[in-house]
Amino acid sequence: MTSSISPRRERLPLGVMAICGSAIAFDGYDIVVYGTTLSKLRDEWGLTSGQAGNVGSAALVGMFLGALVVGTFASRWGRKRTFLACVAWFSILMILCAAAPGPEVFAVIRFLAGIGLGDVMPLAAAFTTEFAPRDRAAVAYVIMQSGYPVGGVAASLLAKWIIPGFSWHWMYLIAALPLVTVLPAAWRWLPESAEEQSVAASRTERREAARAGLRAIFAPGVRIATVMFWVMSFCSLLFVYGANTWLPTLMQDAGRGFSSSLNFLLCFNLGAIVGGIAAGWAADRWGSKIVVTASFLVGALSVLAFSGADGTTLLLVLAALAGYGAVATQTLINGWVTRSYPAEARTTGVGWSLGIGRLGGIVGPSVTGWIVSATSGGTAAFLLFAAVGVVGAVVAGAVRQPDIVTEVR
Repeated sequence: MTSSISPRRERLPLGVMAICGSAIAFDGYDIVVYGTTLSKLRDEWGLTSGQAGNVGSAALVGMFLGALVVGTFASRWGRKRTFLACVAWFSILMILCAAAPGPEVFAVIRFLAGIGLGDVMPLAAAFTTEFAPRDRAAVAYVIMQSGYPVGGVAASLLAKWIIPGFSWHWMYLIAALPLVTVLPAAWRWLPESAEEQSVAASRTERREAARAGLRAIFAPGVRIATVMFWVMSFCSLLFVYGANTWLPTLMQDAGRGFSSSLNFLLCFNLGAIVGGIAAGWAADRWGSKIVVTASFLVGALSVLAFSGADGTTLLLVLAALAGYGAVATQTLINGWVTRSYPAEARTTGVGWSLGIGRLGGIVGPSVTGWIVSATSGGTAAFLLFAAVGVVGAVVAGAVRQPDIVTEVR
């Protein structure tokens, strides 16, 4: 680490977190918005539950591909330029979602938008990890990543007003706001990565950095932890995207009104925000391993209780705890991953962890849709979420990798 980086870290962390957190908020909005509009799309296009789940998975397939290639793009073209391109890409494509004439075109557009959405999260993770003070790295990262559930909250609140009064199309048009908010701010104020420049100053060195990133995450000292991070991300993202896609619709199918059903999605994401910030502080104090393990268990137990609970207040509280156990846990995993690799491998490490995790995200909406079709109820879906939470907790508890790696062994 060069001495010139330290002053930048002292001056820039709040600005970097604000820009990255705003991008992540729109990332979260763009994913959760499908869940808020699903019941309307299902009625308008005559979708079965299985078809609706497959359409919901389209964006996740794109995110899977995007997360796998983001390390290569960032190493060759720089994190900032890649970040700007991804924000512009998914914002423009969300406008096209509003004009989609049917589910097939809609799914293709969501897939393409997902490529950009999948790139943004590991880039934001790398920026925040670089510029955050080392002793507050976990909490700074979690605050930035809390933008995702903030976007989910915004989607839930806006849907309660916009969809009944206007139409579902406006929910996707709103997703273009990064073109006039995040993009200009990032162009003007997001710094170039000093760590990245020190690793790869020329185009040839950037190509070598891309290859070095892959070698680093499979180095003898970290390769087992790398695979375990992938399993944790798979479990967490299956839970996150399965619940964010289907929770409002499941509550409507259980007899609740459209607006009332969105309250559960709202609490799910509010729990992720509040619990995530507290968990970030706890991770700085006690380490990521303990907190991630506990968070997985909280999510599993909450959603298990949710399947048999009664009473609106209790269900809303359990939804909030489940949101913490799903969304906040993934945020903690991302931060854990960034602190487990050297600088040249961080974007690649998070990208691959999220990329493999996106397979769980792809499975989540689709399998949940099939389960809903087969069982005509949500109980089996909640049991699925609880099961993957338990698996995630077991794997997290078995990781031996320390939080911070300064060199590849």
